[in-house]
Formats: sequence, C-alpha cells, structure tokens
Amino acid sequence: MVLSKLANDTKNTVVSVVKGADDVLTALRGAVKNQVTGSLKDVTDLATASMDAVGEIVTGAVEASGEVGQSVTAVTKGAVNSALTAVSDVGGNVMKAAANAASGAVKGAADVSGDVGAVAVSAVEGAIEAAGNIGVGTAEVVREAALGAVKAADEVGTEAGQAVRGALLAAASLPKDIIDAALKGSEDK
Repeated sequence: MVLSKLANDTKNTVVSVVKGADDVLTALRGAVKNQVTGSLKDVTDLATASMDAVGEIVTGAVEASGEVGQSVTAVTKGAVNSALTAVSDVGGNVMKAAANAASGAVKGAADVSGDVGAVAVSAVEGAIEAAGNIGVGTAEVVREAALGAVKAADEVGTEAGQAVRGALLAAASLPKDIIDAALKGSEDK
C-alpha cells in the first residue's frame, strides 16, 4: 500500500516539477533523483524495502510521461539513470536497484498502455548510462536490468513477456551477448 502510494506521489511530483520547465527531461531526472534519495534516506533497510521504492518511483515517473508531454521511452531512460545515480549516492545496492527500476518502468508502461518492449530497452539503456557515470560494472547492470524488465513483463502477461524479450534481443544499442545470456537464464527460472 505504501509503495503504490509512492508511485502516485512520484507521478504527481514529476508532473508539478516539470510543468513550466524549459528542459523537461532535466527537470524530470532531478525530480526522480530527489524522490529516490529522499525515500532511501527515510528507510533504514537499504537492502530490501528501499529498493522496492526505487521501482515504484520509476513506475510513477513513467506513468507521468504523457502528462508532461514526453515520450515514455525518453522518460524511462532518464528515470532509470537518475534512480541508479541516487542509489549509488546514498550507498545502496545498485544492482538490485537496476532490476527494480527496469521492472518499475515496464509496469509503468503497461499501466499507461505504452510499448513495454521499447520501454524495457530504454530502461536498460538508462542503466548502462548510469553504470558509466557511477563506475559500476556495466555487464552486471545490463543483466540485472534486463532480468527486472523481463520479470515485470511476465507478470503483466505472456504477450508482454514475449514483446520485452524480442525487443531486448533486437536492440542494436544493447550488448547482445549479455542480453542473450541473461534471457537464457531467465527461462530456466
């Protein structure tokens, strides 16, 4: 209950912060980063509860994409990048956050009838960007983000799961070998 409220609060925060901003995506990234940082500072157990909050915050940001006049993929990439940067800043588990952020993005896209496959690709791209900026292993971040996206898509439904797998494998911007290995592992679970 508290987590779903967090997604709604984030959506409202993003919409209010972004309205009237000259650079909407920069304002959005700042709002997401502030939401994640605030949530993580409020939670003492950085290992579990707060990483769930990361997913909900990204869900809220993605759901706000239509209201702020931005594409869901652009919002996703910025939100995931900002969320992982915030987690790194407060010393949280970036790998768990990558999975939760990508999962939140796919759930948010499904909630607004967005293209879950394109959003999954954008979420992994955002995770790659963040990994480069914060100095964590790109391969592991890609793996965790891809698995988070696939898990969320499977929870949405079979079609969504297939769409996400297909989009991740077809994306020229993603490291095919890492995605392929991650997806093969996800089928075994």
